[in-house]
Amino acid sequence: MREFHRRIYNFCAGPAMLPTPVMEKAASEFLNYRASGMSIMEDSHRGKLFGEVLDEALSLLRELLYVPENYEVAFFSGGATLHFSAIPLNLLKEGESADYSITGIWAKKAMEEALRYNPVQKIYDGDSHHYTEVPRLTDANINETASYVYITSNNTLLGSRYPIIPEFTKTPLVADMTSEILSRKIDISRFGIIFAGAQKNIGPSGLSVLIIRKDLIGRSGRAIPLLMDYGLTIKNKSMYNTPPTYSIYMAKLVFEWLKQKGGIEAIERENEEKAKLLYDYLDSSSLYGAPVKKPYRSTMNAVFTLKDKSLEAKFVEKAEEQGLHGLEGHRLVGGLRASIYNSMPKEGILALIEFMKEFEASV
Repeated sequence: MREFHRRIYNFCAGPAMLPTPVMEKAASEFLNYRASGMSIMEDSHRGKLFGEVLDEALSLLRELLYVPENYEVAFFSGGATLHFSAIPLNLLKEGESADYSITGIWAKKAMEEALRYNPVQKIYDGDSHHYTEVPRLTDANINETASYVYITSNNTLLGSRYPIIPEFTKTPLVADMTSEILSRKIDISRFGIIFAGAQKNIGPSGLSVLIIRKDLIGRSGRAIPLLMDYGLTIKNKSMYNTPPTYSIYMAKLVFEWLKQKGGIEAIERENEEKAKLLYDYLDSSSLYGAPVKKPYRSTMNAVFTLKDKSLEAKFVEKAEEQGLHGLEGHRLVGGLRASIYNSMPKEGILALIEFMKEFEASV
C-alpha cells in the first residue's frame, strides 16, 4: 500500500472518519487542555474541567437536535448493542411484548436479544427482497399488545433508510439511529427513545447516546444490571461509573464543529448533495449497480455492486492505492460500500467517482 503524507478519504462504516478541524483541535489540546498542564483524558471525571466538557456536550446535543424539555439525554459506555438488551429491560414488564420491524441485520439482532427477556413480535421482515426497501408503518401495523415499536432508522450494512420516520398515536417509537443521527432533521417528539453508537457521526467508538422521554424512565420496574439502568444513569448525570471521558470530549468537539457549519439543516443539505452525486453516477454506469430501491437509499451508507463480482478485490486494492479507504462491504453481506457520514467532504465523493470512472474504463 502506498505511503501517504496526507489525510486519506476514509469510507469505513465505523469507526469512521472524524472532521479534520476536530482532529486538529484535539491534537492542539492533547497534552495541555485549557492551560491545565494535562490532557483532558487524564483529568478526573469528577473534576471541574471534565464536568464542563460533559455539560457542554449534553447541552450542544440537545441544541442541535432540538430536544424538548420532556426528554432526558445521557451518555453510556459501550455501543448500540448495549441498548439491544437495555431497551426491553427498561421498557417491558415481565410478559409484555413489543413490535420489531426487521429491515436489516442489526434490527434482527436487536429482536433476537429482546427475545431473551420478553415475547416480542416481528411486524415486518424485508428478507424476502434482500432488504432493498423499508415499510411505511402506521398504527394499523401495530399489535394491540405492543408496549413499543422498534426500528433501525438507517441500515448501515445494507444501505437503506426510512425516508419518512413512522408516527404512531399510542405506541412509543424506539429507534436505533446509530448510522444517521445528526445527519438530517428529525422531530424528536415522534420518538419514545432514540439511541446511537458514537462511531459514525459523533466521535470515537466506546460511547453511545440515549434520548428518552421522561415518562418512560423506570417503566418496567424490573431489576436491571446497573450499567443498563436508564433511570440510574440519568439520575447520576451519565456518571454512575467512570464514563469514557475522552470520547465525550471528542463528541463535544464534533458538536461544536457541526454547530459552526450551520447545524442539522446545513449538514442535511450537504449530505443530500453528496449522496445524489454518487447515486447518479452509479445509476449511469454499466459496471456498477445500486441494489436498494431509490426511495429508500441511505444518504450515509451507499451500498453498490460490480456487474462482475470477481473484480471486487481488485477494485478495493486499487482504491486503497489512491487513498480511498474502507470500500469493501460488510463481512456478512459482501459487495462494496461507501460510508459518507457528515465528516466526509464533497471532495471525497468527487475523488471516489473519478476513481470509479477510471476503474470502469480499465476493465
